[in-house]
Amino acid sequence: MRAQTVDVKSSTGRVLCCTVFRPGGKKLLAKGHVISDEDVRVLESEGMESIWVTELEEGEIGEDDAVCAVAGEMGCGSLEIRLAAGGRANLVTTENCCVLVDDELLKQINCTASVVIATSLNYSYAVAGQRVATVKSAPFAVAKEQLDAIIGTIKERGPILQARPIRTPSIGVLYSDPISGERARQLFENIMRQRLERFGVSANFVLACTEDENSVARCLQHLLRSKPCAVLVASTTAPAGPEDIVGQAILKVGAQVERFLAPVEPGNLMLMAYKDDVAIVSAPGCFRSAKPNVVDLVLPPLLARYHVTGWEVASLGHGGLLA
Repeated sequence: MRAQTVDVKSSTGRVLCCTVFRPGGKKLLAKGHVISDEDVRVLESEGMESIWVTELEEGEIGEDDAVCAVAGEMGCGSLEIRLAAGGRANLVTTENCCVLVDDELLKQINCTASVVIATSLNYSYAVAGQRVATVKSAPFAVAKEQLDAIIGTIKERGPILQARPIRTPSIGVLYSDPISGERARQLFENIMRQRLERFGVSANFVLACTEDENSVARCLQHLLRSKPCAVLVASTTAPAGPEDIVGQAILKVGAQVERFLAPVEPGNLMLMAYKDDVAIVSAPGCFRSAKPNVVDLVLPPLLARYHVTGWEVASLGHGGLLA
């Protein structure tokens, strides 16, 4: 960029180097603003004859064009781009969704000297109209060579952020207790409702049973037939993994265990399995309190029908101390 002082009359289309204030101290035009014909008239009415501006040089891309180019490549899914002041482009959701972030690629792009990106946390739940990322450029301009390198990296590695839509989500809930399933339902139903309401959903299919292997397996079979996004098992006991009654019932219906133990507190005894594309989540103790726990972390992607892998559960340790 080349900075220079020019006559106000010939400043249309130029970029302001610094903020312009009225004599009384009130801001008139912001730094980085592209001067319009109307701005020229306002500046002249304030008695200004010259102004300090910048001019793009060969091989440079203006900040607005640069951030829009990066924003257009870095995200996919239910998103729209909104240009903001100061060389920023915001990514805003167009419907309720789960935000998925490639953390390693984000770090790589943010190591460049010309563009930085801030995003919501991976697995975040976002409502329609929510900002989930902002792209910010270096002031005024970005070298075309650097911009091409950034966009090339994103195209090669895939999007940094996905806004995976949550459409017609459904949840199955199974309450179980060694003596009476209704006891578990009475204990946990209010907390379950509060937790699901955070994500704009309610329990569509609900059953309660005595906690023995055959009863739990039979109820799981009924819930799985409705093809919900996930089945949540709310047990009054503290299961010890795939070998306990709930774990054995999960295996009995033909589900495959994806992960037992999560590096999240509260919720480290979570057992996650899949029967075809439907997740089954047993998280003992997690339905006794409405405070955030591992269920709150994994529900948004499951509601978006995203297959959460065992590796991804293991990656929840960074930031997994919720208590």
